[in-house]
Amino acid sequence: MRNAEIAAALRELGVLYDLDGADRFRVNAYKDAARSVANSPISVKQLAREGRLTELPGVGKTLAEKIVALIETGSIPSADKLKAKFPATLVEVTRVPGLGAKTARRIYDEIGVENLTQLKEAAERGQIADIRGLGAKTEENILASLEGVTEDGLGERLLLSNVLPVADEICADLTELGVANRIEIAGSARRWTETCKDLDLIATTDDPAGLVDALRTHGLSAEARRGGDAAASVLTHAGLKVDLRIGSEEEFGDLLQHFTGSAAHNVQLRERALGRGLSVSEYGVAEVEGKKIHRFAEEAGVYELLGLPYIAPELREGRGEIEAGDTGELPDLVGVADIRGDLHCHTTLSDGRQSLEEMAEAARGRGYAYLAVTDHSASHGFGNDVSARQLAKRIDEVRAWNESAPRGFRLLAGSEVNIGLDGSLDYPDALLAELDWVIGSVHTSFAIGEKAMTERVIAAMDHPLLDCVGHLTGRLLLRREPYGVDIERIVEAAVRTGTMMEINGNPNRRDLNEHHAKLAAEAGVWIVCNTDAHGTDTLSNIRYSVATARRAWLSAEQVANTRSWRSFAPLRKRAKTI
Repeated sequence: MRNAEIAAALRELGVLYDLDGADRFRVNAYKDAARSVANSPISVKQLAREGRLTELPGVGKTLAEKIVALIETGSIPSADKLKAKFPATLVEVTRVPGLGAKTARRIYDEIGVENLTQLKEAAERGQIADIRGLGAKTEENILASLEGVTEDGLGERLLLSNVLPVADEICADLTELGVANRIEIAGSARRWTETCKDLDLIATTDDPAGLVDALRTHGLSAEARRGGDAAASVLTHAGLKVDLRIGSEEEFGDLLQHFTGSAAHNVQLRERALGRGLSVSEYGVAEVEGKKIHRFAEEAGVYELLGLPYIAPELREGRGEIEAGDTGELPDLVGVADIRGDLHCHTTLSDGRQSLEEMAEAARGRGYAYLAVTDHSASHGFGNDVSARQLAKRIDEVRAWNESAPRGFRLLAGSEVNIGLDGSLDYPDALLAELDWVIGSVHTSFAIGEKAMTERVIAAMDHPLLDCVGHLTGRLLLRREPYGVDIERIVEAAVRTGTMMEINGNPNRRDLNEHHAKLAAEAGVWIVCNTDAHGTDTLSNIRYSVATARRAWLSAEQVANTRSWRSFAPLRKRAKTI
């Protein structure tokens, strides 16, 4: 039994408890355990055999017993009991994005919807809109969401942050074993997409059979799918499909370019090649009339032959990058090394894991010039909030720290302030004015509707002390759909008020997404690349924020925190209004 199957069973049990009306702590415990099992790089079945299940985050004695029962018998007794209370197919209904177990149970109780087919039929007949408290908008969202749902679920995708560590470990191990001369990540992971369905690796070797065998027997591999002289495929314990393609040194660039994709980019590249009497494939660039095939050890050769500059993988989505390359308008993309400071992090004062001093030292260790500590305000809705008195004390602590701080680094007193339903900000204006940095985010009342949410955010942006809007759409990738906002109106308000907008680097968020960030930057909004770090370890998530900025075609000049604090501070609207 693979990790993915165990995780699916725990996830299902959590849904069943939710359908049964269990408290959210119990439901969340199963969701967290399922996530921990799914993300485990090693076999959970092996951990169970060795009595080490409780080493997994979120797995205690009771959950460990359930996992052991599942492995030994194929089912969990408590799940079997709950399945007797509801149609088994009702779990499928809860997979519809934005629906949830409680709403699924209500639709089942009121109109007898037991599965996805019945849900679609009910929505098409207008029955969902007739249920009190749901309405036409919910029905419309259900129909839109059902387009991406199958009877088998939503499709097994993984966050990029769960894929890259697997890729890095496999590449490092195969290189260290001496069976791979050169090995690179390709596919969507190399383009730094938000989620991946599989992992593509390109390699060269003097020992193809040895390389294939090394991948098939790697500690992360749970199941070998296929093999051969030039390719191999395995499934990891976490359910990630890994495809390895082997080529010669002289064609490595052709393989890497082709399998990096995207499909849309490659189609447009082939069309350009045909116009020049050439044909592009993973085997090289062939002359249509003649037998000559151009092969390249580096990708840049492919693009150069087609009259193009090198196009960064993050841009290869078929969104005008080839035309921009042709006209010399490709951007000089922002990089992680350009970032001078992080303006969104948390400490133990709210829900962070490390102290003010530890976060400051970690940021300084990354070479930053500044770090804004932005613990949650009083109404953010999740506890561990910071009262006005505590915030005033924190401001004094930050000032005291800076007095003895090493030269070249500055700690900034900030707050992640919850945006109220009317757009108001926590804390009196006099206290907000004492802060170096205020980022405003929506943490409550997500379901108020697009128009109301848009007005709420714009009202907050009109406040002269709000420097930046954080994680605008509130989405959690693969877990929670974004709430509705009119992005064009938000961007217009940001330009009018001088409010900055954040690309949140938490790999579960990456919010703004690349499309919204591009729209905002092109309109003249200052973008800030942040991590929302809750510990020193997650300050490294800046790479996901920068990846989204790169996918949005942003240069360092469009990202405000590529500047020193002395250069950055005057960009804030408060510098002009106070």
